[in-house]
Amino acid sequence: MEIISQLPKELINFLLVVIFSLVIGLEQRRLHIDTESEALFGTDRTITLIGILGFILYTVFPTNLAVFWGGGIVISALLGVYYYNKIKLANKWGFTSIVIALITYCLTPLIDLEPLWLVMLVVVTILIIVEIKQSLFNFSKKFDSNEFSLLAKFIIIAGIVLPLLPHTPISEIINISAYQIWVSIVAVSGISYLSYLLRKFAFPDSGIILSAILGGLYSSTATTIILARKSKQENNTTKIVAGIFGATGMMYVRILLLAWIFNPQVAVKLVPLFSIILVVNLLVIGIPYFKRGKETPTKESIVNNTHNPLEFKTAIFFGLLFAFFAVLTKFVVSNYGNMGVSILSFIVGVSDIDPYILNLFQHSSTDLLISTIVNATIIATASNNLMKMIYAVSIGSKDMRRKIIIGFGALVITSITVVLVSNLI
Repeated sequence: MEIISQLPKELINFLLVVIFSLVIGLEQRRLHIDTESEALFGTDRTITLIGILGFILYTVFPTNLAVFWGGGIVISALLGVYYYNKIKLANKWGFTSIVIALITYCLTPLIDLEPLWLVMLVVVTILIIVEIKQSLFNFSKKFDSNEFSLLAKFIIIAGIVLPLLPHTPISEIINISAYQIWVSIVAVSGISYLSYLLRKFAFPDSGIILSAILGGLYSSTATTIILARKSKQENNTTKIVAGIFGATGMMYVRILLLAWIFNPQVAVKLVPLFSIILVVNLLVIGIPYFKRGKETPTKESIVNNTHNPLEFKTAIFFGLLFAFFAVLTKFVVSNYGNMGVSILSFIVGVSDIDPYILNLFQHSSTDLLISTIVNATIIATASNNLMKMIYAVSIGSKDMRRKIIIGFGALVITSITVVLVSNLI
């Protein structure tokens, strides 16, 4: 390192320009290894010489960049002539090599003015982008006309609407701000959008259990209903039951993620309690599944991969529910205290619990004790599990009813026990 520090800066910059230019040129050579050399304007040597030319014109006249930019214009003109003839003679429209040559010409000012890690990041990015051409092409085939609309919607929700909303409470009755309501919508929509992307692009041909787990990130209740209906079409319901409880396990993961975002104190308290419930959930999944032995994996994706996770109607309804539960929770806390919140949590569990739980997470410690929020969260999940049990038993096949009742019963009993023990400690 001492030797390097004693070398002139210009020498180090020159060596870096040559090395980076040569690496980029060699990558171009490898990419066009089967192309006739006459059809290319140059690869390894030409790209390296372009980088050196940029170094010379930048270094010789450091106070006047007009020469450097003039050289860039000449290079661009020559590349333009090459591109014109490429289109005219070969009917090829690829522009990547020309852009790479221009970037290589600009390496010297980048190396001189920016930190080395940024220069290396640029070079590595070029190499990766060029090399994954076919992978990007195959990946783009998975997109339909809806994908960029979904991305645009999420950007609107998270990047445009959210920063514009006021932080002041809406009113004395609704003691929450529009920003608090919308940030809850963004958090839940973000998790749902992640689930959608994983199911569609990372695991498009996943089997029942994996599909159910990914679907549980979006909604364990919706996934339970879908799987229960599917059970009537399946000869073996073991995987269906495992999928239902896999989705239920993801409900706890989703709630923990939301707790870490909105109330880390609650999240810290929930981790050991949810861990106990998740262990029981894994036993409920594993015991009946492994008793039946290994089964032939299915390629059928049970959860609907084309569902839109960012519907504005759903977002507005979620926001209204959030505001409603804010008013209701405030009323219950003022009139009935902590016991009232626990009872309310059990009642709310029959519906979508996310708006209610997010409302609890955003309550200050002066309104509700951390322990009350934790207990209310677990009670709401237990109540929601009871409702899912009713859905599964009512909609699903008779063969899985016993497993469903035993499994959800174990989760509910564990949840109640965890609440009681945590209050005694």
